Amino acid sequence: MPILTRHLIRASLGPFLFALSALTGLLFLNAVAQRMEDLAGKGLTWDVIVDFLILSLPHTIALTLPMAVLVAVLHAFTEMTAANEITAMKAGGIPPRRILTPLLVAGMLAGAVMLFFNDQVLPEANHRLKNLLLDINRKSPTFSLREQVLNRIQSQQSGEVVYLRAATIDNATSTLGDVWILPASNMLRRRVTYADSAHMALNADRTDLYLTLYDGVVYETDYDRPGAFQAVDFSKQVVPFRGIGNAMERNMSASQRGDREMTISMLGDEVAQARFDQQEHRDRSLARTLETVRIALDRPVEDSDAAEAAVDAARPQPGPPRSIMVRDQVTYQALQASNTQAQQVSSTQQRIHRYQVEIHKKYTLAFACIVFVLLGIPLAIRFPRGGLGMVIAASSVIFAIYWVGLISGEDLADRGVAPPVITMWAPNFIFTVIALWMVKNMGRETATMRGGGWDDLLYSIRSLFTRRKGGTEASA
Repeated sequence: MPILTRHLIRASLGPFLFALSALTGLLFLNAVAQRMEDLAGKGLTWDVIVDFLILSLPHTIALTLPMAVLVAVLHAFTEMTAANEITAMKAGGIPPRRILTPLLVAGMLAGAVMLFFNDQVLPEANHRLKNLLLDINRKSPTFSLREQVLNRIQSQQSGEVVYLRAATIDNATSTLGDVWILPASNMLRRRVTYADSAHMALNADRTDLYLTLYDGVVYETDYDRPGAFQAVDFSKQVVPFRGIGNAMERNMSASQRGDREMTISMLGDEVAQARFDQQEHRDRSLARTLETVRIALDRPVEDSDAAEAAVDAARPQPGPPRSIMVRDQVTYQALQASNTQAQQVSSTQQRIHRYQVEIHKKYTLAFACIVFVLLGIPLAIRFPRGGLGMVIAASSVIFAIYWVGLISGEDLADRGVAPPVITMWAPNFIFTVIALWMVKNMGRETATMRGGGWDDLLYSIRSLFTRRKGGTEASA
């Protein structure tokens, strides 16, 4: 390996590893903090917590790896330019594009690793994380109860199942409001409990739930005694649910995979299946439409799949006419069926776009590593006095614009405004054009003493505007 190549890679490798670890740590802590509410009070073992942390990490790395590439090249070449190393290389007969080549190859390797990571590691991690969270939520109903729905609670000891409905749930104080408890078994003896409010508490082993009800009534009927009914008022009553959090059952393949839990091969299969379903819906819609036309013209239906028969349908046919009311009713039903098929065609197209968005996202995030190398090197050479301030500001602005463009493109593709191939690749295309223009003008930098900090960044921006203003006044 040439000395220049080793020097450039060594100068960029340290900032890359530091940026990757720092950015991943910050975003990872933020992601874990958002989910702590789902984990608090569950009595989880250490191996479950470790699995949760490990499975949460790949999603963060998928975001931070392209960011680390951009930060690394910006920092490395800002340092080298400020130390006049780039000027020394040019004086030694090394063209600027020769400086770009080693890191461009490294960016391609990073993009290949990123593509493999997004295609194989990330979907599996997302799938396992979703199943783990479902298992955790099933461990104890205290933190998984939802408002305004019937929550199913099953005892692992007796197998008894009850349904609990609460109008309001405050997890901070473990209180419920407007509570109904309905049994799912013993239909011959129905017992329904209502309470104005309730308080939840777990035992020391976190296996039993004790629900303390306040100001309620118990309604009970007995089907063995027709007409028998009784209502018992109470001011306080404790209802135990035993064995509901005895153990957490791990089932890592229980749920169906979503679009972000699939590899490129799986997504391609889903797109092919969706297109097949879409064609079936179109054929049925066409058949329903031709049938509607024939019924409206009072012609017997013989071959509803032949499109050329629609022309003959416009001609009146001999025979006794149908009842107008019956014909209109049948026509309306056929028209409704045709509209249903058309809606299914539109729904299937949205499904195709959703899967195609995920396919292109895996490629675009990998290609971003190459784009950021092309963009970061000439940008660092162009503003040598920016220092660390320029690295932080430029990387933040560039990736914020890139990520907003990617999210907007995903939304536009999901709504069918534009094809996914255009919306998902637009940020890469725009930044690539800008990067190539900057690479073309990369040899116009000037020698400078070492800069650094936010003051030097502001000085560079102020000097740029001063030069432009001076040039305008001179031309005037």
